[in-house]
Amino acid sequence: MKKTITLEAIDPLEIYGAGNRVLEALCGYFPRLKVAARGTEIILEGSESDAEEFSEKINMLIERRLHKTSLTPYDVEEIFESEGGAEAFRPAGDSVIVYGNDGKPIKARNRAQQKMVEAYFDNDLTFAVGPAGTGKTYIAIALAVRALKNREVKRIILTRPAVEAGERLGFLPGDLKDKLDPYLQPLYDALEDMIPPKRLQDFMADGTIQIAPLAYMRGRTLERACVILDEAQNTNLGQLKMFLTRMGRDAKFIVTGDATQIDLPRKEDSGLLKGIRLTEKIKGIATIFFKEGDIVRHPLVAKIVKAFEGHE
Repeated sequence: MKKTITLEAIDPLEIYGAGNRVLEALCGYFPRLKVAARGTEIILEGSESDAEEFSEKINMLIERRLHKTSLTPYDVEEIFESEGGAEAFRPAGDSVIVYGNDGKPIKARNRAQQKMVEAYFDNDLTFAVGPAGTGKTYIAIALAVRALKNREVKRIILTRPAVEAGERLGFLPGDLKDKLDPYLQPLYDALEDMIPPKRLQDFMADGTIQIAPLAYMRGRTLERACVILDEAQNTNLGQLKMFLTRMGRDAKFIVTGDATQIDLPRKEDSGLLKGIRLTEKIKGIATIFFKEGDIVRHPLVAKIVKAFEGHE
């Protein structure tokens, strides 16, 4: 359905905010609703319930503006939190985790992915281990984006150990960031699927979303954050311990890795499986193992993985 909201007796800019940031923050809560702001009119297209709730929240912002000199995205956050807007829905079965930028629903595509989603909600630390192409990292980032959109966390932190897969970072052009960005590109790719480009750029600029090599985690305490360690098979036991002990209050940690793709000079130095064994009896920690049958990329990927494992 289509619905038009007309802003009367108030300057639309006072509701939209500088650079439309207030309006964009509000739209973030309605991923399935198409919103077009044209002067004093806001045109909505989507479900009736979403349109009605959006209209209600606009009226609440107008009321709030009457008592403030200006609105910020934090006003949107406070409106939702005061009404339980931060209450999480728990995806189950074929439920959607989050919607991509193209409106495509992102959800678990097999039983292993669903077990990972369930483990995330039941535990503060989840290990997801398995071969390439099983969607471990993608599901982890979808859960993190969902948590950020629902205001369950204040930031997302994505990290990888800076270990070269047969290449030398030192020979790449540019400064440290330029050298590391290509290595962290898979994380950017997943985020770009789920967060509009302008909003993602803002999140990166203000630190709401941070992507950094593992070494940059040392000394930090990460509170109210969803933190993902990717390619954890390339950490040694000391690095893994350093990462896990960064956990602060109201934090969710996800560790993903593939024990068959270790890029360390000595494969036996990998701390991923050792760390899992050391923590397997601790309440609040879960481990999900993916297999070749859980691969969701091109059908040939499963056959390639099996062929290489047989050779090794």
